[in-house]
Amino acid sequence: MKEDENFPLPPMDGYPNCKEKLKWMKDMWRTDPCYSHHGVNGSLPSFFIYLSEVESWCPVLPGRVVPTAAAENSEKKESFKGLYPSLANKGQLRWIHQRIQSMEEVWVEAGRSLSAKYNLTERTAKQILVHPGALTDESGTRIAEGAFSGGPLGEQVQWSDLIATLYILGHHVHLSASIPALKAFLQGKTNGCPSRHLKVEPNLIYTDIVGLRQIQEVIGSSWIKYKCIFRILDTFGTEPDFNHPDWVKKHHLHGPFGGLNMTLLQFYTMFPHTPDNTFLGFVVQHQLMSKESEQFKSTKRQNQALVYGKRATFWQGKEAYVDLIHKYLDVHGTADNTAAIPSYVKNHGIIKGHDVQTLLRQSKVFVGLGIPLEGPAPLEALANGCAFLNPKIQPPLSRLNSEIFKGKPTIREVTSQHPYAEAIGEPYVWMVDIHNETEVKRALTAILNQTIEPYLPYEFSCEGMLQRVNVLIEKQDLCSSTRSWPPFSALQVVKAEAGTSCKKACQRMGLICEPAFFPNLNKLMRNMKSFCEMSKYTGNLLPPSAVCFYNHH
Repeated sequence: MKEDENFPLPPMDGYPNCKEKLKWMKDMWRTDPCYSHHGVNGSLPSFFIYLSEVESWCPVLPGRVVPTAAAENSEKKESFKGLYPSLANKGQLRWIHQRIQSMEEVWVEAGRSLSAKYNLTERTAKQILVHPGALTDESGTRIAEGAFSGGPLGEQVQWSDLIATLYILGHHVHLSASIPALKAFLQGKTNGCPSRHLKVEPNLIYTDIVGLRQIQEVIGSSWIKYKCIFRILDTFGTEPDFNHPDWVKKHHLHGPFGGLNMTLLQFYTMFPHTPDNTFLGFVVQHQLMSKESEQFKSTKRQNQALVYGKRATFWQGKEAYVDLIHKYLDVHGTADNTAAIPSYVKNHGIIKGHDVQTLLRQSKVFVGLGIPLEGPAPLEALANGCAFLNPKIQPPLSRLNSEIFKGKPTIREVTSQHPYAEAIGEPYVWMVDIHNETEVKRALTAILNQTIEPYLPYEFSCEGMLQRVNVLIEKQDLCSSTRSWPPFSALQVVKAEAGTSCKKACQRMGLICEPAFFPNLNKLMRNMKSFCEMSKYTGNLLPPSAVCFYNHH
């Protein structure tokens, strides 16, 4: 937009859309009475003041004071007393409310433990909007409703633990579980017009892909100003090929979840599938968390197995496999009343998490049936000292051959019911071909001839999740192009064999593949290549062990 000689435009650093919005306002300011309500009169200064003080598209003019909420330090919470009222009045979050209540004691203790190990002072309390779109009534998924009747719980487990983590860390958590609530928070309207300032300007927004689309509909193009502060819970992850709209269109990779054009690290996964996305995780619940933990420590193992399968479809075609297990162990289940299960199975029906923990504590084997994929239950079994039979999947499942992954923005191939548990390995996790009697017998014999101690990876403990999310909030800045994290000093270079992924190469060394280091490594390697070219003529050759690196494509 052409500058007014009496009103030179200030620097636009950090406001890339300001000039475009000014042009739009010049033509459209009469289309909505809200503009004149806020003093827009057709002049460039009035456009600028509106776009800087009401909608935040432009920088605030020098000399004008815009009141903002005073920054305050984030203090670790000692209870969920302040969180419960906002959970209690949202029916869509009822299951989440119950889970947080049942784990309050361990969350508080984990917060104390973490603060004793690390300095958690001098952190600014963030204003954080949490909007689980798939749980809203408007989404039509009925996930929230199905939580009490055998429906999938993985997403709700993750939302529950994220909300608890943010609150215990001392941040201001604003919960939205409906479109009206979302509008009230983001639009901040008074008499149908945007208020001078939002009641709360969010520093971070946690949502899912359904929720992101809801937010885009609610605030239109204004969502762009929040783009870099979105954190999108995405169970299976989003790979690069499925993120960029032009690439998706060119290669016919369309689906209901791809083409969002976000920074890949904004997708938060349930398990560490890929270094392209961010691992958020969840907390594995187990009986030693309970107030009655002493009672459960003394619980005796029975000669029994618990089958992992709530739905009838999970059991279909697995009769011979379950029959074989029954030759070694009494078989228990927690299936709904639609499942046609063998008569010898003692079925407890759909029961509360506390009762599932009791069954796991009493059992020696947790029996995977191949589905559901990548849920929290196998890790709960391990944490309760119960070995997991993890069915192999051949050929591997992917979006090319599976309805489960059809339309998902990933080409990852799943080789077992639980790939993360697969990496844990024996004696906790036993890979079996459920159609191979010899393999199943070998696994059962080995399990019954040893004592399996409870096993819980730190990253899936309350303290581990508190630590991880705290670091992400404090260090993961996707709005700045200059801030770098992790620090380059943390780099450890690993040489990988041809065809081995960065993830696998680092995993073998007990490390984590970190794409943030790739630009630095590439620069070093370009310099190294130049040095090596010079060495041909100078005779200054590098020793063979001097360079250890991994090429990332």
